[in-house]
Amino acid sequence: MSSNIRTGIIGYGLSGRVFHAPFIDVVEGYELSKISTSDSERKALAQERYPATEIVPSGQEIVDDPNIDLVLVTSPNTDHFRWAKEALLAGKHAVVEKPFTIDAAEADELIEIAKQQDKILTVYHNRRFTSDTRTVKKLLDSGLLGEIVDYETHFDRYRTDPRPRGAWREEPLPGSGIFYDLGSHLVDQALWFFGMPTAVTAEINKQRPWAKADDHFDVRLHYPTFTATLKSGMICRIPGPTYMLHGTNGSFVKYGLDVQEATLDGGAKPEGKDWGREPESIWGTLNADYKGVKFQGKVESEPGDYRDYFINVRDAINGKAELAVKPEEARDVMKIIEIAFRSSKEKRTIQVD
Repeated sequence: MSSNIRTGIIGYGLSGRVFHAPFIDVVEGYELSKISTSDSERKALAQERYPATEIVPSGQEIVDDPNIDLVLVTSPNTDHFRWAKEALLAGKHAVVEKPFTIDAAEADELIEIAKQQDKILTVYHNRRFTSDTRTVKKLLDSGLLGEIVDYETHFDRYRTDPRPRGAWREEPLPGSGIFYDLGSHLVDQALWFFGMPTAVTAEINKQRPWAKADDHFDVRLHYPTFTATLKSGMICRIPGPTYMLHGTNGSFVKYGLDVQEATLDGGAKPEGKDWGREPESIWGTLNADYKGVKFQGKVESEPGDYRDYFINVRDAINGKAELAVKPEEARDVMKIIEIAFRSSKEKRTIQVD
C-alpha cells in the first residue's frame, strides 16, 4: 500500500457528496482516487470539486481497479451488500454507509468475508460523532444523571410532499423508508449507550397519504430498569427533543440538530479548530444534583467531528487503532431493525434472543 490510502467512492448522491468525499479529500492519509456516478449532473459536480479525481460511470470500475485500497459504499441500501462483498473479495477494505445491509444475515456474511480476507470492514454510523451524541455519552459515562429511568430521542422532519425528482428511500423497496434511513442512527446510538435491549415494541407506519414506504416510527427498546423510546416522523413542524434523559440524579434535555450536515451541504470543507461546534442557542439543559452539588442550566455541547471517524478508519487500516464502529455492532443494529419490523407487523412485544 502507498503512503496514502487510495480510495474509491461508489455513488455520489447526498451521502457520497456530503458525508464522505469531503473527508477523504481533507483528512491526511487518504487519496480520493475515483468516484462512480452514472448521473451527468452529479458527474459534473464531482469533477468541478475534485478535478484530480477520476469520475467513472460504474462502481465496478472501482472494485476492479487493483490500485484502489479502500471502497466507500454510498449506493442505495439495496446494493450495500453486493458492493461491500465485491470490494472485500477483490482484496479491498470497505466502509459501508448505514444501514449496513438489508438484514442481519447479509451483515454476518460480510463480517465473515472480511475476516477471511483480513480486511477492515466498518459502517458509517456517523451520528456517534455529532455534538449531541458525544455530549450525552459524556454525561452517561460521568454518572452525573445517576441511574437512567427514561430515555427518549427524536429525529423529526417536516415534508408533506414527495421529493420533486423522486427518491429510492420513498419507494417500496427493501431497505427503504424512514426506519432504515433514520432509525438506524437512533438504534445505533441506543446500543452504543446501553447495549442490546431485552425486548422491542414497535409501531412503524405511513402517515402521509401518498407514502409508499414507512415515514413514521415509535420504537421502544426495553431494558431491565427503563425503556428507550426512539421516534421519528416526516410531519413534525415542531420537532421533539433530540435527546431527553431522566435519571435518579437529574435530567438532560437537548433540542436542535448537529451543525455539520447543514454546513457540509452548503459546500463548506470540514476544516479548522471550530469545525462542528454548536451555537449556545442549541446547547442542552441539565438539572442535576450530584454528590451534593446542584446544577441547573445550559451545558456546552461537545464538538461534533466526522473527521474523527475517518481518522479512526485510516489508523485501523494502518494497524494503529481498533475500529470505533465495529461491524458486529452494525450487525446488531440490523437485528434490532428486523425485530422492530416484526413487532410492528405482529403488533406485539418481541424478546431479543
